[in-house]
Amino acid sequence: MDLRKIKKLIELVEESGIAELEVSSGDEAIRIARYGSPPDFRSSREQAGSLPASATHSSSEAALSPTRSAVASGSEVTAPMAGVFYAAPAPDAEPFVRVGQVVEHGDVLCIIESMKMMNEIRAERGGTCGEIAAGNGQAVASGDLLFRLS
Repeated sequence: MDLRKIKKLIELVEESGIAELEVSSGDEAIRIARYGSPPDFRSSREQAGSLPASATHSSSEAALSPTRSAVASGSEVTAPMAGVFYAAPAPDAEPFVRVGQVVEHGDVLCIIESMKMMNEIRAERGGTCGEIAAGNGQAVASGDLLFRLS
């Protein structure tokens, strides 16, 4: 594998915050793993009063995807990463959350697809969904408003 490609993969792993990446092409394969604690996407105010975000890694299927805790500022839930917002686990499935629905800490709110990985975004706290700010299939940037909870 070309050294430039390996350097680019390392940069992608560092920028995305994922813990591990494995790529194979033909008879060549490379695995890049980061050691240490996973990145924490919450604000410093939230970090002081709660446990760190958890991340587990498995396949790219939505039901088995990596999990990330959503960033909440007051009652706003924002995107912890750039990607594509999905309101449901599959095109023909019911959305995870509807306006007016009560959600609890740890409930899946949506999925953000980033770098071909499906990342479940979970509620940092409970509340009632007052607004869904992102549209299904819409590109979102890190920090974009996704939900308002009350």
